Amino acid sequence: MENQLKSFFQNTKIYVIHAINGYEVHEQHVKNLFSKYNLNFEFVVDGDPSLTNRTILENYFTKELIDTASEGQVSCTLNHILAYKKFIASNKKYAIVFENDPFFLNNFLEKLNKVYQEIEDLEEGFIVSLENTTLRFPSFFQLKNKKMLYKATVGRMAGAYIIDATGAERAIKYLNTQKCKDIVDWWHNSLVKLNIIKMYWAHPPLTEQGSHNGLMSGTISSKSKSMTRRIRWILRKFYRFYVLRFKKEKRIIES
Repeated sequence: MENQLKSFFQNTKIYVIHAINGYEVHEQHVKNLFSKYNLNFEFVVDGDPSLTNRTILENYFTKELIDTASEGQVSCTLNHILAYKKFIASNKKYAIVFENDPFFLNNFLEKLNKVYQEIEDLEEGFIVSLENTTLRFPSFFQLKNKKMLYKATVGRMAGAYIIDATGAERAIKYLNTQKCKDIVDWWHNSLVKLNIIKMYWAHPPLTEQGSHNGLMSGTISSKSKSMTRRIRWILRKFYRFYVLRFKKEKRIIES
């Protein structure tokens, strides 16, 4: 496994979507977590509101999105886009993109190694969702022996995912002709719907977001760290993972 992961990371860039001010706790959390796993990464902050203005934003987004989405949502989405541009310039094969509140679930590296083995066989132009933010999972009946990746019609938010070079290039090429009219989570879904990229879910998930599991405050929302939110998350996750999965997940594309 060690040699396979070494090969994967040699061909992979890791980006963490971040903000310049106000998220020192998130920054330290990422540094500590990634250091523990010996992961080299780059914070992406070029889209921070302090570094942009409306003229810059209108190069990427529709006026409607700029006027209706929060400053944080627009900044976050721009940082994802700028991460793709950095990735394309790197000439690497894959990028893992995290937002700045990741928590790695059990056997993270082992599962990442399995994902790597499967993405090598995928048709180019894809995103692989690594997280459980929406608490959507393939049903028990949709699972296939030893398989980690399941093709889907939508993503599971944009907190942690792998994108390949072709997928990033296609996304930026489309953006050059059609300005982004959605925040990043929904923009990904629109790219899937237009068949610009393909979406896969990794199962079991590899990560979850601290802003959703109650362990951290959200950077672009009003969600704050609390024991109440933590308990609710654990109960919801248990119910959706062990009870609701007796019903087929309609967002999974069965082959």
